[in-house]
Amino acid sequence: MKEGIHPNYAVTTATCACGHSFNVGSTKDEIKVEICSNCHPFFTGKQKLVDTAGRIDRFRKKFAGFDAKNMKK
Repeated sequence: MKEGIHPNYAVTTATCACGHSFNVGSTKDEIKVEICSNCHPFFTGKQKLVDTAGRIDRFRKKFAGFDAKNMKK
């Protein structure tokens, strides 16, 4: 590798909006993030589940009378 062209890589503190901070490797001195594993809904278990059964029922109801075989022109 060439000397003097690469940025300095060091251990940096990343701080989340929730107040949690952790160490990461980076070329920046300080990193601020909006969400982290400490407050993200996927990791905390407060995840919103999508009602897929209701969506499938609505789709089937909407296209119940549609038959592609009879739509020949």
